[in-house]
Amino acid sequence: MTTRNRIITFLKAHHRDMFALLEKMVRIQSGTYNKQGLDQMARLITSTFQSNAVSCQVMEQETFGNHLVVRSLCKERFDKQILLSGHMDTVFPEDTEFNWYKEESTHCFGPGVIDMKGGLVAGIFALKALDNEKLLTKIPVKFFFNSDEEIGSPSSKDHIQKEARNSAFAFVLETGGRNGELVTGRKGNLSLELKIKGVAGHAAFAGKDKVSAILELAHKIIAFESLNDLDRGISVNVGKVNGGIGPNTVSEHALARIDFRFTGIADKVDLEKSISEITKKKDIPKTSSHFAILSSRPPMPASEQNKKLFQAVQETASSIGYSVSEEFRAGVSDANLIAGEHTPVIDGLGPIGAMDHSDDEYMIKASLLQRSALLACTLIDCWGKYRRGLLFG
Repeated sequence: MTTRNRIITFLKAHHRDMFALLEKMVRIQSGTYNKQGLDQMARLITSTFQSNAVSCQVMEQETFGNHLVVRSLCKERFDKQILLSGHMDTVFPEDTEFNWYKEESTHCFGPGVIDMKGGLVAGIFALKALDNEKLLTKIPVKFFFNSDEEIGSPSSKDHIQKEARNSAFAFVLETGGRNGELVTGRKGNLSLELKIKGVAGHAAFAGKDKVSAILELAHKIIAFESLNDLDRGISVNVGKVNGGIGPNTVSEHALARIDFRFTGIADKVDLEKSISEITKKKDIPKTSSHFAILSSRPPMPASEQNKKLFQAVQETASSIGYSVSEEFRAGVSDANLIAGEHTPVIDGLGPIGAMDHSDDEYMIKASLLQRSALLACTLIDCWGKYRRGLLFG
């Protein structure tokens, strides 16, 4: 029996264990700001690695959940490693009513089932399958589990970038495309908060020269939305606004939160210039405006190296009877941070599903084993090709 067949046989034997772990994870409420739940996630994942072929390091965090790093203990010392990345947090707040797990014949449902606890399970069991083959002592893998991806990875960003610089290539286990696609490129994003100050007053005595923060914000909303340019792949969305205290007052304060998406660094530079110009301009005299960056991720270009890495994954998929294609996504992930360090990276290696970020989130159950097998075999193949100079040559 070949190594590939033994890996698939191992995973089939542990099929129910995979879903048992997934259920445990999903039933842990791990919204980004729920540190207790995220720390529980890290402890659960640590408990799954009962092997002397890996080490587990908890990275204590004061505000956010703890991060976890799982590293294979290779007998040989290598200059580079393979980086796996996945996040333990979900978008759902601690008081959400979406706090259950359900399985049907072909689908399972629950918060984070594909975004991205299913990906974590696929990755964990891929490493278990390699360990069963005594390969974790031969392949240098580091699996970074972070707790704050859904808000831009503020406490894990530097760690992920450092690990990326030490890596030959990387795989991120966000959900796969609905037709099995893997991600070779992503847009970058910039999220900011704009604050405007006006002069408070009584609406009954306000004239045409009233210094309304809300009115100034209205002008700026139109200006920001005019930056949308679909031909260049630039999208801008004013997604949240707030201001004033009542209809009979002139608003002293107003606020907006704005999301920007772009495909290239040059586009980001242009957007930053426009943001500065719009913020400085006063349509309503005597108002003042300033902005703060909430989060930012660089674009993940569909680079030549990413394409070569994808081709290698595609060859592995074909060898075990799976079909994968590539796609470019508008959404961002920690793969953007890895790409920003010029490390080849493929995303979307997690199981397949849809409706993430909603209480209809689901996974196609058959894809969990398939993606775990694909990852395990890909780690073997790509490391072998890299060592022989065949991966990016």
